[in-house]
Amino acid sequence: MVHSQQVDADFLALPLDAVADSAISTAKGLGASHVDVRIERIRTGYLSIRNTATETQSDNSTSGVGVRVIVDGCWGFASSPEIGVDVAASLAKSAVAMAKTSKPLSTEEIALAPEPVYPKKTWVSAYEIDPFSVTGDERIARLTGLNEKLLKADGVNFAEASSMFVKEQKHYADSYGTSTTQQRVRMQTQIEAVNVGAEGFVSMRTLAQPAGFGWEWMDNKNWNWDAEIDELPALLAEKVAAPSVEAGRYDLLIHPSNLWLTIHESIGHATELDRALGYEANYAGTSFATVDKLNNLKYGSDLMNITGDRVTPHGLSTVGWDDEGVEAQSWDIVKDGTLVGYQLDRRIAARGGRDRSNGCAFADSPSHVPIQRMPNVSLKANPQGPDLAGLIESVEDGIMIKGDNSWSIDMQRYNFQFTGQQFHRIKNGKIVGQVKDLAYQATTTDFWGSMKRVGNESTWVLGGAFNCGKAQPGQIAAVSHGCPAAVFDKVNVLNTRAEAGK
Repeated sequence: MVHSQQVDADFLALPLDAVADSAISTAKGLGASHVDVRIERIRTGYLSIRNTATETQSDNSTSGVGVRVIVDGCWGFASSPEIGVDVAASLAKSAVAMAKTSKPLSTEEIALAPEPVYPKKTWVSAYEIDPFSVTGDERIARLTGLNEKLLKADGVNFAEASSMFVKEQKHYADSYGTSTTQQRVRMQTQIEAVNVGAEGFVSMRTLAQPAGFGWEWMDNKNWNWDAEIDELPALLAEKVAAPSVEAGRYDLLIHPSNLWLTIHESIGHATELDRALGYEANYAGTSFATVDKLNNLKYGSDLMNITGDRVTPHGLSTVGWDDEGVEAQSWDIVKDGTLVGYQLDRRIAARGGRDRSNGCAFADSPSHVPIQRMPNVSLKANPQGPDLAGLIESVEDGIMIKGDNSWSIDMQRYNFQFTGQQFHRIKNGKIVGQVKDLAYQATTTDFWGSMKRVGNESTWVLGGAFNCGKAQPGQIAAVSHGCPAAVFDKVNVLNTRAEAGK
């Protein structure tokens, strides 16, 4: 893929090759069988507006070097916020010493799945406008203008807007000869309208999802912000006046702005092979989708086709190479409803008897060691499926759910409950108004097994999150989940107000 952007000159001006060479040669001279080096700079901007007042405006950068080694089958790692040749050599010595110190406590030898060598490669994500090239006044004016439109509408008492933008630059080199330099940009903006009345605080948030765009994300080419803001007050007023849902079983038409989170929790985390093997349990537990179920677990209906990838344009997990020098790929996780694959880094690939990693190693800073992290995990559209209007027409008695909100899932990624932003009642193929106080509940395999209609490409949207947590010490990663709208048969719906005893 060809992009107009290039890696920033001031990052390329750093002594990237010299620093990496110093660490690699020093560690190899001390007996390391594997060495990899990451030189990183991560810049994060944040802006929040309450009504028309700027609440927060920040611009922070993190940079440094991380050196990882294998000595006698044991990991060693060291890092520093300083970037320099002598620092790199010192880190290599510390990493080797750590590996040797840890050796008596090791329960198994580390092995890495092989990967071809990629010398002197460069990759830049698909964005147009570096968000850090936009002035603070321009950013404030854009968000404040959208809030002002909301505040002019009847029934909107407060408006909140926030935007986060990240530029991540990374140089990777290893002792086999791979050397990659990458730069990627991502954006997340959310705007929320709040009504205060007899129902208390009732809110509704925009449906726009975070993605690998630059500031162009805030114009109306890729997402029509102004059109959504124009519609939001009427939707909020309808939600305020809506009846509380009657608990029971309904056909659910779930929009991608909600379904992405169900994919993340019930499929994304469940098919991390380190969880399935029991190597990882932090944040999200282990997984019901254990390795003995590969190629025989019926995860969902025959319409269910889930892929993992690090190549989707504008994906939050999209890269050229991962943090172990593995080239970005795409692969099947669930095919025709059956579990057929997992997410892998090089260590877990070797541990699980796989020939190759599928490129899922990532560290969220130079001070953290790379671990297996989620790629873009997505549900394929049905080429023969209906559009959104056709999906609505197919539902006799159901509810369309848009937007994500709270969620809960057990430590095996199996029993879950999700809520949303908008709940549109459907009767005889027509939307007849909103309901509220709704959550849907199921087990993972029952839910995906009930998927009876999947929309076509026109319904497919790339969703995701900036803040997926994993490991200890904890790391945060941004990840995307693309999916079409889909209809699920007779899913259990709870009335959250009644469940709370109100």
